[in-house]
Amino acid sequence: MTSAPPSRKGAAVEAGGHGQERRLGQTRLTNDLLNVCFEISPRRAGGDIAEGDARRVQMARRVTAARLRYCGLESLVDDATLIVSELVTNSIQHSGGTQITFILTVDGGFLRISVHDEMPGRPVVCNTDDDAERGRGLFLVQCLTAAHGVTWGTSDDGATTWCNLALPGGRP
Repeated sequence: MTSAPPSRKGAAVEAGGHGQERRLGQTRLTNDLLNVCFEISPRRAGGDIAEGDARRVQMARRVTAARLRYCGLESLVDDATLIVSELVTNSIQHSGGTQITFILTVDGGFLRISVHDEMPGRPVVCNTDDDAERGRGLFLVQCLTAAHGVTWGTSDDGATTWCNLALPGGRP
């Protein structure tokens, strides 16, 4: 299949279902609740997150909130957007990759949040000093999932970090 050139710098085109294409950075509705893929800047050791990548985190929060509200899952918006924000930020900061995909799915009474950064490696919950400005993201994810009585984890290769949140009223 021949693709039209991307319309903006850094954009990529991915084949979608049924021969349709989609630009990375746009949402795609499939059997998943939400599937968003976007490019990030290559990280320099010890460098701050690029401004464009910080905007990607903000976009991920907004899209998550909008989709959950659209699906009638307003009660999960606050916790889910915080988790998405922390997992996407963690991937940008530590993966060393150039592409991130986050997926929201509903299955078996749970909302699953997955962030895939294409780079193997295990995320680690840090113990930070009280005055530290960074390092609490996975701790927050751990606390939120524990408050919901569920878990979080990583894929076998560590490239995907996920967590579950119970749906209100145990809806399937």
